[in-house]
Amino acid sequence: MDVTAKHDAAPITLDRLRKVYPDGTVAVEELSLEIGSGEVTVLIGPSGCGKSTVLRMVNRLIEPSGGRILIDGSDATTADPNELRRTIGYVIQSVGLFPHQTVRANVGTVPRMLGWEKRRITERTDELLELVGLPAGQYAKRYPHELSGGQRQRVGFARALAADPRVLLMDEPFSAVDPINRGRLQDEFLRLREAVRKTTILVTHDLQEAIKLGDRIAVLSDHAQLQQYATPAELLARPGNTFVERFIGEDRGIMRLSVTPIPADGLRPAAEAGDGAPVVSSGATLREAFGAMLAAGRGAVVVRDGDTPIGALTAADVQVALASAAVDTPAA
Repeated sequence: MDVTAKHDAAPITLDRLRKVYPDGTVAVEELSLEIGSGEVTVLIGPSGCGKSTVLRMVNRLIEPSGGRILIDGSDATTADPNELRRTIGYVIQSVGLFPHQTVRANVGTVPRMLGWEKRRITERTDELLELVGLPAGQYAKRYPHELSGGQRQRVGFARALAADPRVLLMDEPFSAVDPINRGRLQDEFLRLREAVRKTTILVTHDLQEAIKLGDRIAVLSDHAQLQQYATPAELLARPGNTFVERFIGEDRGIMRLSVTPIPADGLRPAAEAGDGAPVVSSGATLREAFGAMLAAGRGAVVVRDGDTPIGALTAADVQVALASAAVDTPAA
């Protein structure tokens, strides 16, 4: 079985989605979003603004008060909730592994519910454990209490992917681990995306995480009111209103370095970097290039395509590239 084999990712449409509780509390006033197949959309906003409520409505853990949730054109609000949840991968902050079951048994939870043959379940779970960096020979028979927090989160990823869902929901999946493991798990998620691309809605309160992981970011205010829906580059270059500008903060200029690539057509001759200049890849961002300059105490880097130098980039060029990117970025 090829663990990377997958169903086509499904587009998601949130159409005027609402949630009002019986006491009159409005959790989600009215939210509409279009999420493309295979994209990662990040929901971000102040604590208590309704981000997780939106996610739980998509999974029907909370029933909407109004509106529609379309997954690949089908209305999820009319589907059987239990059947729906078996087709959606769900990763939460606390992971939620069954403590009395082994790692292999935890990963195989949904396939067992779907009636898969035992051999097929074992093959699938073992291959997924390999994919998330937890070799089955070493980890399959362990129990959750024998794993670190980061390892438990990896098992949660594997379990969410076990039945090859078309949609993946992630509710602050990295917030319960320490900063070092958090960065590693974020990198792991980016790697997994390339192997098994899913349409994903991710909830976070961390703007840096949203910028790193998201194809598009939805900034929400109270009652999940949509303030801006844009790519990370668009969001940082052109905040849609005062709320978004204040939410992003004064560091947005610095954060733009991490979403702006080195401009291939704006490089100087490589010799201008001087002997012993630091080297970065042509696929690097301006942040990586500028960081290399600062670490080496130099004013320029050599940019290489593989082993071939293709030019030099100076600190002044970084400023010019940012200004040019701001002009080229469409208003969101």
